[in-house]
Amino acid sequence: MIRVNTSSYKVILCLIILFCGISTYAQSKKQQQLEAQRRELLSQINQFERLMSQGKKEKKSILSNLDNINFKISKRENLIRITNQQANNLTREINNNQKEITNLRNRLQVLKDEYAAMLVKSYKSRSEESKIMFLLSSNNFQQAYKRLQYIKQYANYQKKQGEEIKLQTLKLQELNKSLQQQKQEKQKLIEANKIAKRELDKERKQYDELMASVSKNINLHRSQIRTKQKEVDKIDREIEKIVKAAIAASNKKAGKSSSSKTFALTPDQKLLAANFMANKGKLPWPVNEGLVQLRYGIQRSPIDRTLPIKSNGVRILTNKGEKVRAVFNGVVSEIMPQKNGNNVVMIRHGNYITIYKNLSKIYVKKGDKVITKQDIGEVRTNKVSGEAVLSFVIYKDSKTQNPAHWIYKM
Repeated sequence: MIRVNTSSYKVILCLIILFCGISTYAQSKKQQQLEAQRRELLSQINQFERLMSQGKKEKKSILSNLDNINFKISKRENLIRITNQQANNLTREINNNQKEITNLRNRLQVLKDEYAAMLVKSYKSRSEESKIMFLLSSNNFQQAYKRLQYIKQYANYQKKQGEEIKLQTLKLQELNKSLQQQKQEKQKLIEANKIAKRELDKERKQYDELMASVSKNINLHRSQIRTKQKEVDKIDREIEKIVKAAIAASNKKAGKSSSSKTFALTPDQKLLAANFMANKGKLPWPVNEGLVQLRYGIQRSPIDRTLPIKSNGVRILTNKGEKVRAVFNGVVSEIMPQKNGNNVVMIRHGNYITIYKNLSKIYVKKGDKVITKQDIGEVRTNKVSGEAVLSFVIYKDSKTQNPAHWIYKM
């Protein structure tokens, strides 16, 4: 029979199809991840433009505009990069699909050839008389029984071959349909990238124009950046002193060395700290809606790469009048009123402290117990730029932490 002659080929073909299937699944999963990232970046760009439009009537400084355009350029570049990855991934998927279609067509042809050979053989022995004569010509009953079983098996095999051809034909049609969809998706991604690149060119042109304006009076702008950083550093030093004093007080109360750099915790505080730690990466945002404008650590100024901008936490652009909320259960350990209205609230969670800066209104007082997502104040809106920006910091004992490691999807 033909089936015997082609069995090795079919086994190899099935293994190839299986491998292609596994590879396609892995790429499809990657494609879903990339699409989620692309949608998130688009959402962030749209959200940023909407938040910026709230302060449109206000007069923004050149440095503020420069920061905003630089932020959009960064997001747009990431969007283009992710979209390119998607298009490349789709190309690989399309190639794999085309290979699988070729393999299926080859397999289908083999099945059809086998089926045709069986039909010819069946036609030659199609009459009932032939089957009866085939049985009657047996030498004994055992041989007749075996011949009867053979006739039944052959009929079943014919039926299975017919069903297999139908199944493979349907699979081939589905793959062809999937291939067309993938080609359409790729074309949409290419068109989306063209639009994104046009927007990026516009933003880069705006950035270059602003940089040209800045370069005319670079020393003044450098001075403004240094002054702003000094103001931030002053508040950060005050916060650091308060944290160190709280650590010393906890150790003194526990009868331990006041020079320790870690909190001495009560059993309840240990439990609270453990719960806080258990929620690492899952804590809610300190505002209901916002975008990170400045990340944790040291960055370089967009106008002068020699000027470092230090950030002990993150700066989150949000809506005007946005409520600020506690990211976890805790106790208000300190409230720091500021002359310029940039008020600060500190909440302790065992040996962790979350800090909320730039509040115009405060709804809590020192010693209050708060719960997760409880409103503790309102973000201050800058009168010059019209922007509402919350600065958010996390301490573990005397060391600052990167909030992006703690806050969900930050």
